[in-house]
Amino acid sequence: MALPVAMGWRHLLFANWSIDPVRLAPHLPDALEVDTHDGEAWLSVVPFYNVDVRPRGLPAWTGFELPELNLRTYVRHRGRPGVYFFSLDAEGLVGVLGARVLHHLPYYNARMSIRERAGEIHFRSRRVHPGARPVTFTASYEATGDPFEATSDPLASFLTERYRYFTEDTNGAVRSAEIRHEPWNLQDARATIEADQLFRANGFEPPVEEPLLYYSRGLDITASRNRRLE
Repeated sequence: MALPVAMGWRHLLFANWSIDPVRLAPHLPDALEVDTHDGEAWLSVVPFYNVDVRPRGLPAWTGFELPELNLRTYVRHRGRPGVYFFSLDAEGLVGVLGARVLHHLPYYNARMSIRERAGEIHFRSRRVHPGARPVTFTASYEATGDPFEATSDPLASFLTERYRYFTEDTNGAVRSAEIRHEPWNLQDARATIEADQLFRANGFEPPVEEPLLYYSRGLDITASRNRRLE
C-alpha cells in the first residue's frame, strides 16, 4: 500500500479546452460520469514542476524534484467531483513505475526540462517510456493578469478546485485519493503550446480553438493513500 505523500507544485499552466460531453464520455471508465460546467466538458493540459516530493510527515529537504505533465478531465463518481487523468508524464523510470504500481496512475517516463527566463516558463517533454506511443510537448507561458483566488470565479473554480482524483486499476476497479491544499491563486496567462501528440496519443483530435489559460506560481499539497472504492 502506498504511503500518503506531500509535495509542492510550482509554475503551473492550466491550458483548458471545452469538449462536447458526448465525445468525452466513451473515453472514461463506466463507473465515472462526465462533469460539466454550463453544459460543457473540459480537457486540460497541465505542465508544472514538482518539488519536495516525499512521504507525508518527512521534512521537505528529504524530497526530490521533477517536472510533470498531465492531460486530465473532470468527472463525478456517485455525485462526488474529481479529476481523471488520461496520462501523466514524469522524469525517472523508477518513480514512474512506482506510481503505476502503487497509485494505479497512467504515468509515463519522459525526458523533461523546465526553465524560467525573465518571468517566462519554458517547458519541454519527450516521452521515452518503453512500448508507449511517442509524445513530445513544448510550451512557453507566463502570467499576464493580476492574481485572483480561483474560488471567486465559477469556471476557474470548476477547473482547478478539485480535491480528489479517480483512477482505474488493472482489474477495472475504480480507486480514489484525496488531495488537500489551500485554494488556488491564479493569474490569466498567455502561452505558445504544441500539444497535438499529447491529444492524439490519448485518442482525441487536437482542438482547433484557443484554450482558456491560467497560471499559478504554485502551492503545497498532500495526497492520501489511493483506495479502492466499493
